[in-house]
Amino acid sequence: DLVESGGGLVQAGGSLRLSCVASGLPFKDYVMGWFRQAPGKEREGISSINSDDDATVYADSVKGRFTISRDTAKNTMYLQMDDLKPEDTAVYYCAAKRGISASDNPNNYDYWGQGTQVTVSS
Repeated sequence: DLVESGGGLVQAGGSLRLSCVASGLPFKDYVMGWFRQAPGKEREGISSINSDDDATVYADSVKGRFTISRDTAKNTMYLQMDDLKPEDTAVYYCAAKRGISASDNPNNYDYWGQGTQVTVSS
């Protein structure tokens, strides 16, 4: 299971930190990713972190504002979101993918959380 938390309502320019706790899978062996989906839009890959070397990848839309990290001892992944903008409003999902290589394609991921709502007001 993957369980997200940390979403909420924040003003533009503010910050939030999302958490994703994994259970029932060997966390250290999985690539972890964050996705988001706004109403009427496709699910978008925004960041992922490798399982072997913790290399990270970011979508251009969040680069420089969001930071992904993982704590293997706690089976937890984080997404620090700074300088939030109204266009960041979406449901945010964490996902896990077997293997070592990151991917922004949601079809490559095996497990998903239930999502957490992030709303940024202008």
